Amino acid sequence: MTDHAAEELLAEIRAFCAAHADPQVAARYARYFKEGYDPYGVPEEAWPGIREEWVARYRDRLGLAGFLDLGGELFASGKYEEGGLAIRLIAQFKGEFDRATFQRLGRWLEAVRNWAHCDVLCGDLLSWFLTAGLASLDDMGDWRTSPAKYKRRAVPVAMIGVLKETKDVGPLLDFIRPLMTDPERVVQQGLGWFLREAWKRWPGPVETFLLEWKDTAPRLIFQYATEKMSPEAKARFRRRNSPLRKPMVG
Repeated sequence: MTDHAAEELLAEIRAFCAAHADPQVAARYARYFKEGYDPYGVPEEAWPGIREEWVARYRDRLGLAGFLDLGGELFASGKYEEGGLAIRLIAQFKGEFDRATFQRLGRWLEAVRNWAHCDVLCGDLLSWFLTAGLASLDDMGDWRTSPAKYKRRAVPVAMIGVLKETKDVGPLLDFIRPLMTDPERVVQQGLGWFLREAWKRWPGPVETFLLEWKDTAPRLIFQYATEKMSPEAKARFRRRNSPLRKPMVG
């Protein structure tokens, strides 16, 4: 990032975060992030108004492209508040988004280090692209094989927002097939979450899909996907060699 205005705003943001840092606030949420958490500890009450002020003062100087570049720098730091701020700032440019913006936000996911940033980015922005027709599943096709685990997680999580709009869950289920043996816990959780929400609307097709994968996909996916099912329904999705099954007698 070489733009003087962007460097100026970045310095202002980091000075603000440092000035409002509170170790007690930083420690309060650490238990939710098993894979690491690097916050300043800025209390929530410090934020109202300042984000809008930054956009108002720098919008003309930076534009959408400049704020996208700034967001990349904020995520690269690994600081929790900086990543969250990147999402809040860019959301104020929603009226200017296009398909290229979707891919730029996808590159942010390569620097994401926690599930919260991934899921907020998906819920607030990426799902909107899909439901508004500014992006399609094909635009996430290569995300499924990304080296970045949160970019892979974003695929099913962003698709949750599509469930209310689609009339056929089949193409969505087909799209997640390459992820069904993913080794990363956070991806498995995202898949299970998507499948649980899809099951609420289309129990038949989702159960057929789960039965297809019950002996090969990670169990964590099923733990999440079957969470709202009855005990009897959950039992259908145990593996054939599951230790919970009683041995045959006689």
